[in-house]
Parts: sequence; structure tokens; C-alpha cells
Amino acid sequence: MAFRGPQVWLWRWRRNPLRRRADAVEAWVLLAAWVVTVLAGVLAGLATARTVEQGMARERVEWRPAVALLTEQAPGPADSRPATSSSEQVWAKVRWSARDGSAHTGQARVQPGSGVGTPVTVWTDPQGRLVTRPATPSEARTRATLVGGIAGVCAACVPFVAGRALRSRLESRRIDQWGYEWARFGPLWGGRTRG
Repeated sequence: MAFRGPQVWLWRWRRNPLRRRADAVEAWVLLAAWVVTVLAGVLAGLATARTVEQGMARERVEWRPAVALLTEQAPGPADSRPATSSSEQVWAKVRWSARDGSAHTGQARVQPGSGVGTPVTVWTDPQGRLVTRPATPSEARTRATLVGGIAGVCAACVPFVAGRALRSRLESRRIDQWGYEWARFGPLWGGRTRG
């Protein structure tokens, strides 16, 4: 195990006769990589979260509930109690009218065994197409935070990986240079010991 002395912070920026130019370059590369990593992650995360939340707010404004009627018997036995979750519902064909009065048909989740003509509430976009129920403001905040966090981490990975690759390249070059200098000056020392 190699002995390491106490760690000296910011040693690459201090004046030192043993500090090489490569050490200073590596220090600036690391600093720049960390700054760009943090900035890219934060800015991408915030921008993505804001975009997602604005999109969901627009959906809450534009999407409207509409009453649709079943056009066929829903599969499954008729159940007198209301469905408590979407997993207890089945898909059935429904018909509804858009805001402009045009008739549309599609598939919606309904209670099993519902008869033809049973009213069902569906959500539609401005063109009258079926959509899911829009997210509540708290759901939108949660989704925006999650999506923004993922986007921020992904965006931060790019400069982080690039900085690590550049640092690895600088270190490899420094080791090669050290080997070249050792091969050049090692024989000049003379007086090698024999075992």
C-alpha cells in the first residue's frame, strides 16, 4: 500500500516547483467540467420541469369532460356496486358529440355488464378526440419534478463523461511523458545497484 501524505486542497493551483503544466491544465479541465455539469443539469432540469408543468396546465384548460353513451353491452357480469378502480373496469365502445356537434366513437373504461345507452363521462381534447383525465395541479407538479430531475441528470451526464474522458486522456499523456523522461534521464544517473 502506498503512503499518502495529508491531502492539500487546491494543490494544482498553488505555486510549486514540482507542479507541471499538465497538472494546471487538468485542474482547469476538472473545474470547467464540474461547472458545466452542474449548470447543464440544473438548467435542463428546470426548463424541462417548467415545460411539462405548462403543458399539463394547458391540458387542464383545454380538455373537457363529455357524456358518452355505450353503443354495445359491456363485457362481464353486471355489478350493482360502483367500480373503485380502473382495474375493475372493462373497455367498451362509446359514442359522444364534440363541441362542434360532430359525432365520434371510441373505446372507454366502463363498469362490467353496463347496458347499451348507459352514460359514461369521458374527457376530450378541442378536436373531440378521447384523452385521459388531465392531471391535477399537485399531480402535474410531481410529474414535472420527476421528469425534470431525470432530464437534469441525463443532461449533466454529457459534460461529466466528457470531462472524465478528457482527464483520462490527460493522465495517459502525462504517464507517457513521465516514461519518456525516465527513459531519457535514468541512464545518466549511473551507479545502478546489482542484486
